[in-house]
Amino acid sequence: MTLKFRNFQEFYPYYLGEHRNAACRRLHFFGSFLVLLTLVLSMYTQWWWGFILIPLFGYGFAWIGHFFFEHNRPATFSHPFYSLLGDWVMFRDILLGRMRF
Repeated sequence: MTLKFRNFQEFYPYYLGEHRNAACRRLHFFGSFLVLLTLVLSMYTQWWWGFILIPLFGYGFAWIGHFFFEHNRPATFSHPFYSLLGDWVMFRDILLGRMRF
């Protein structure tokens, strides 16, 4: 059964509840950091094949966190856009110290 959310503000508490495990959050953070690093380096060096790595880093690390640590199904499968936004909001919150790393 897929939960329905009217907006991101309703979705984000659910998203955080799916990321209670610190190892999962760390893998998300590391994957998001690699996405940013790969994006910047690929553009700077004009190594366009680097863009292929972006979804592998972004989703790969996150899904490992969910399957092996959180033991739940990634929200990406049922709420892809809100989940992507949630990744970046959580990344920001960790960087700003609003959320435990």
